[in-house]
Amino acid sequence: MDIEFSREQTDNMVARIKRYFEDELHQDIGSFDAEFLIQFFSKELGGIFYNRGLQDAHRCLQEKILEADYVIQELEQPEP
Repeated sequence: MDIEFSREQTDNMVARIKRYFEDELHQDIGSFDAEFLIQFFSKELGGIFYNRGLQDAHRCLQEKILEADYVIQELEQPEP
């Protein structure tokens, strides 16, 4: 599954990459090269970040379900 970004998102990432290269590496990188770098990272590493996001969401959901379980238990009434 390819990760697709809107033009606005891509432009934002390109600007950030260009700024990083200039600030940290003291090198100029063109917009084309920055966009190519985004595509490379997306294809080669995107799945790793995507899976981590899913794992984090799953853990968060489990915590919320556990909280809801406690709240429901507190609402239970004694049976005669």
